[in-house]
Amino acid sequence: MTVRTVLFICVKNAARSLMAEAIFNAHPPDGWRAESAGTRPASRPNPRTAGMLAEIGLPLPPHPPRELTNGMMTEAALRITMGCLDSASCPARLKTLPVTDWALPDPGALDDAGFRRVRDEIRARVDRLRDDLARAPRPDRGPWVSRAV
Repeated sequence: MTVRTVLFICVKNAARSLMAEAIFNAHPPDGWRAESAGTRPASRPNPRTAGMLAEIGLPLPPHPPRELTNGMMTEAALRITMGCLDSASCPARLKTLPVTDWALPDPGALDDAGFRRVRDEIRARVDRLRDDLARAPRPDRGPWVSRAV
């Protein structure tokens, strides 16, 4: 079976995209997995990301924040930005591919309650995405695919 990838993208790959990857990969639909990357990755995850994931029984993904590559973008069946890509930080190549933007605030700028709200919103969206992927025969026919960045 071919495994398809959902790619969660943000600038730093330090909080939102890492949480989305961890939550998705905890219970991926058959034939799917998640990866995450950033356009300008941080040197390490946000110090609160691991604790926020631990609160819901999940570890951080096994990689540090990493840079988004053309190969990752091309190979991904779905690309989801977390609401943090602007013209200055968005690679031109990403703008030519189908992308869904979740438009989530950066939890690093929020207090712990705000960080939890963003985590919980990511969890709810990942749950809906998993359900959609489990039902959809092909990833390019799902309601989550759009051209908006």
